[in-house]
Amino acid sequence: MKHYTQLTHDALKRLNLELVREPVLKRTESSEYYNIECGFDIESTSIKINGEKQAFMYIWMFGIGVDGDVYYGRTWDDFKCFLDVLESGLELGPLRRLAVYVHNLAYEFQFIKDLFKWSSVFSIGTRTPIRALFEGGIEFRDSYMLSGQSLQDVAKNLVSFPGLNKRVGDLDYSLIRHHNTPLTDTEMGYCKLDINIVTAYIREQIDIYGNVIRIPMTNTGRVRRYVRDECYYTNPGNHRKSSRGRYESYRELMVGVEPKKGASDGDFNPGLQLTLGVYKQLKRAFSGGYVHANSIHRGKVLEKVTSFDETSAYPAVMLTEQFPMSAARKVQISSPDDIETLMETYLVMFDMRLTGVRTSVQQEQYLSASKCWELSGELLSNGRVYSADVLATTVTDVDYNIIKRTYTYDTIDITNVRVFKRGYLPRAILRSILHLYQAKTALKGVAGKEKEYLLAKGMLNSIFGMTVTDVIRERNIYTDDWTQEVEEPSRQISDYNKSHSRFLYYPWGVWVTAYARQNLWSAILEMGDDYVYSDTDSVKFLNAKKHIPYINNYNKLMIKKLTIMNETFQFDQDLLSPKTKDGVTKLIGVWEYEGTYDKFKTLGAKRYLTLKNGVFNLTLAGLSKEKGLCYLIDRANGVEDVVFDLFDNELYVPAEHTGKLLHTYIDTPATFVVSDYLGTNAEVHSPSGVHLEGTDFTLSIDREVGNVLEMLFNDGYLKEGSFYDGSN
Repeated sequence: MKHYTQLTHDALKRLNLELVREPVLKRTESSEYYNIECGFDIESTSIKINGEKQAFMYIWMFGIGVDGDVYYGRTWDDFKCFLDVLESGLELGPLRRLAVYVHNLAYEFQFIKDLFKWSSVFSIGTRTPIRALFEGGIEFRDSYMLSGQSLQDVAKNLVSFPGLNKRVGDLDYSLIRHHNTPLTDTEMGYCKLDINIVTAYIREQIDIYGNVIRIPMTNTGRVRRYVRDECYYTNPGNHRKSSRGRYESYRELMVGVEPKKGASDGDFNPGLQLTLGVYKQLKRAFSGGYVHANSIHRGKVLEKVTSFDETSAYPAVMLTEQFPMSAARKVQISSPDDIETLMETYLVMFDMRLTGVRTSVQQEQYLSASKCWELSGELLSNGRVYSADVLATTVTDVDYNIIKRTYTYDTIDITNVRVFKRGYLPRAILRSILHLYQAKTALKGVAGKEKEYLLAKGMLNSIFGMTVTDVIRERNIYTDDWTQEVEEPSRQISDYNKSHSRFLYYPWGVWVTAYARQNLWSAILEMGDDYVYSDTDSVKFLNAKKHIPYINNYNKLMIKKLTIMNETFQFDQDLLSPKTKDGVTKLIGVWEYEGTYDKFKTLGAKRYLTLKNGVFNLTLAGLSKEKGLCYLIDRANGVEDVVFDLFDNELYVPAEHTGKLLHTYIDTPATFVVSDYLGTNAEVHSPSGVHLEGTDFTLSIDREVGNVLEMLFNDGYLKEGSFYDGSN
């Protein structure tokens, strides 16, 4: 690395940097950007001074170009001097900018927020900026939000720069360092590598998108731009040219058309519009992927547990199922039986209140307590309702069908019934999904196509996320401090309805997850007591041979659904049946064999330990997989049975082995004296920062789980010697 004083105007001129402009994008109509990949990073020390938490930077790094130099300095005054040279040499300002990527901008921004006057900060939440422009023309962007990956994973997935691997362990973060602490060549190499990975990644993005301006801000933004252009434009790759007919046709789908004079209400299609009341009810009805463990098997070490995954589960239901394709219409019903009649024609959403609720299947429970807006006399299992005296929630027709199969109840009261016309998603959206899935399938493992494969894979995985973007959101604003601005909800709904670029409809996302849960639950109900664990699009179970006929029948049904969909849209067969580089057809939405574990133990959702071919794998929410597993294996001296024994209720992992960090934000400037690990003192000024400290981890099974296990024990579903011993 070069000291920051080595950056000169002559050095910048030798770079011969290209300026680019994107007039199509309104926000950049009057601005131009240097088309170069740049990265910024810091290393910091967290310390307690007189019992108060403090944090400060001891080295910063700035890279210009993947093949260029990486500069460094040790103080914020150094950084300001560096930027002064950069700004004057490149003539930066409001209309001429340099995009600089930071991997997890939220962290670095907390250190630099009080150093500059910010022109604009775009944030997705309090203290989570993804774009920050200060008056000097430097625009910080978040490469983590763009990639959706850790820096280590970004390095692993680099195509054009495969030799860059994120090293772990070359910088001991437990050592106290300040700006006068000498850094070894190894430590400096570690710091430089972080910058090199970021600039290499952005270089690949520039190659993909053509220039730095066209790079989206987030991973979801990639697919949002791609699908939107497919919906509205006949030639999205050529400056978004389109026939007026195509644009207006999709626009009419979203916003409807004005009724002709004298037309009746029945002749008017209002488009895919929301009211505030409908949106609030949709928010109540929305639930994410289903994740849970069978209480009967919880805490047991099981052998020969087989795992199957659904191939691209969310995109698959978007292709094969029908979704709300009208504005919601409120209807009155005279009895709960009327819901069944409505479901024959419409997609239905409603509020319901149940009394005397009890699960009718012992291996799993569908209803989530967090989605109930009234709940009393409840017995829960890891957040799921086992029984309740009273329960009120909001559901779709899809959820209702599952609830009827999995619960009994004494009474049901249904209110606020709304119906939607049903239909397939628009052709352009289906075509986008099929193209992305085909690209992901065909390009995997193809030499020279690694970038294209990773791009298609990432976009396909993100395609569902854009459908459930909140319509009503708080604006997180940073000036001199973080504030929240809440725009009138009805105004946001109105803006949503009128938007000229909207191509999505919030109800679609609500039904996507409902259909995915329906598919997963078909497996859960099929497996019975053999069912062990599920997570969104995967199921783990015993006695695999017994359930292979179900797997085969399910896959045949998925093929049939794809065929029926294509009778409407007539897509090329190659899109429906994409082939791998080896010529193997890989259908979307089918169950695929993932493997069979030699040993498996689960303690609940996102809590399981596996052993396969002598290799352990740990999933434990809130704990680093690698560090947590190393701790277990070390404590057990590598003995398999002991590792499984240790993975149990009240498992304690000390802070130094968790990989968990407690973040404390510091907004008050402070000056203090620090003694580093070498015994050298220095006065440090910190304008703001983030204090990080390791925190321990204790795995505890909720008391509610013990209560459910007691009931199962008393009912004869559990036997002595199982996880539950008969006491709370």
